[in-house]
Amino acid sequence: MIIAIDGPAASGKGTLGKRLAHHYGYRHLDTGVIYRAVAKALLDLGADLTDEALAVAVASELDPEKFGNPALKTQEVGDAASVVSAIPRVREVLLNFQRRFAEDPPGAVLDGRDIGTVICPHADVKIFVVADARVRARRRTLEALGRGEVADEAAVLADIIRRDERDQNRPIAPLKPATDAYLLDNSNLDIEGGVRAAIDIVEAVRAGRQRV
Repeated sequence: MIIAIDGPAASGKGTLGKRLAHHYGYRHLDTGVIYRAVAKALLDLGADLTDEALAVAVASELDPEKFGNPALKTQEVGDAASVVSAIPRVREVLLNFQRRFAEDPPGAVLDGRDIGTVICPHADVKIFVVADARVRARRRTLEALGRGEVADEAAVLADIIRRDERDQNRPIAPLKPATDAYLLDNSNLDIEGGVRAAIDIVEAVRAGRQRV
């Protein structure tokens, strides 16, 4: 089974995917980390984030062993990743990696911003996670402060709004729910509540298929 998790509610979404994968014994991939890894490599080189040729070269040589680097979670890298992810050839290079991951047994949970629409359009279950932007800003600020970073909630909110607008309006793989995605609003849910809601969606789909 392939479970696709998308949506603008980035804060907590990766954790939701990871918990869901653990529950079902599936593998998990936070696809945003892939783009963050490309972005960090470009930042480390002091390169122009819009340098397509260099970005493609970096994307072609990614080392999955480095996906756990805590530095990938910083605001700076996240902002840069949104720019890098809009480069068509970078998306093309990383597309096959994500699809191979999804297709390997026993099953996989992938979360990002175009899983159900582009990466895995035939996923068995698609969940589109949303939350009020102010709630997301608060969560992200607390996460940053928890890592010992300096974070201004108003600035974080402004960045979230800008990123959502940019991702929703980009010409390649815009952020939008798949027509057959289930909406999960976690504005008023903690991670436990979000995981339970996601499991309920998956089980409802599985039960429906069993009745066919």
